[in-house]
Amino acid sequence: MAHAAAATGTPLQHPALRCPSRGRSASASTRAGLGLHRRRRSRRATLAARAMAQTSTAAAPPGLKEGIAGLYDESSGAWESIWGDHMHHGFYDAGEAATMSDHRRAQIRMIEEALAFAAVPDDGENKPKTVVDVGCGIGGSSRYLAKKYGVQCYGITLSPVQAARGNALAAEQGLSDKVSFQVGDALEQPFPDGQFDLVWSMESGEHMPEKPKFVSELARVAAPGGRIIIVTWCHRDLEPSEDSLKPDELNLLKRICDAYYLPDWCSPSDYVKIAKSLSLEDIRTADWSENVAPFWPAVIKSALTWKGLTSLLRSGWKTIKGAMVMPLMIEGYKKGLIKFTIITCRKPETA
Repeated sequence: MAHAAAATGTPLQHPALRCPSRGRSASASTRAGLGLHRRRRSRRATLAARAMAQTSTAAAPPGLKEGIAGLYDESSGAWESIWGDHMHHGFYDAGEAATMSDHRRAQIRMIEEALAFAAVPDDGENKPKTVVDVGCGIGGSSRYLAKKYGVQCYGITLSPVQAARGNALAAEQGLSDKVSFQVGDALEQPFPDGQFDLVWSMESGEHMPEKPKFVSELARVAAPGGRIIIVTWCHRDLEPSEDSLKPDELNLLKRICDAYYLPDWCSPSDYVKIAKSLSLEDIRTADWSENVAPFWPAVIKSALTWKGLTSLLRSGWKTIKGAMVMPLMIEGYKKGLIKFTIITCRKPETA
């Protein structure tokens, strides 16, 4: 399930759904000149990406930001009561049959698989010293990372209910000195430049109406050499002969968007283009769709229990509407339209 995240800026448009990308090329005759060139190139690329993200003054779809906050204000309690404090997919061995007892363990495994894919070190000298959880939900990932690395972790969410619950859970677990949560917009983060060694976004990118600005902001708050991890819902990459997704595919995504307060989707290759435009390094992606296949059937199964049904009814219409489109997520995965994607990259040391 996605977390409450940012919702300001201009959405990607459905035709082609391709994010802009700008190449950079130059060379220097000496090592000193090369280092200077890289610093200048990184700075130019960052400024160019920020300008690209700010060229339009059009607002996000009306009510998107408020809708996201309201959805998670309503639904987070129901989710926690059934599934615990990790509001995201689980990671399973491809093709395995999973029981209900497997799912919380699979959610922890998702965190560990993401860290391993991004090659985040866990030794004392090189492990992250500061972490930001962008779209933190009720803070499951933040508390896990704080305990794993023994570091300070900050989380932001659009939902006041989630922020308050995250802080309460941190206090209950004796982590108030390590973890803190606040209401904040992922596209206008309340942090200075270059603060975090690890920038973490677990299933919040799908809520972002302007993907270039989203990634640019993740890069801004990353420390030089810091690692960025984005785990998010994407649509499939377009074929070379295609200018857009097919009409039936667009219609399916629209129905999901309407229920979960999502702007237009983009593809994994769009994220790669954005990362390259920002001169980010060591860019890697993977499609984990097969590894999350058991998740949505399990969510539906849990919703059909007495506890699940009563929780839905207590939560309100937004939560019920989200539950009604869960089969569409399964359909999207089966058709190869929805791609559960990890994107990881690193901010240059000379940035």
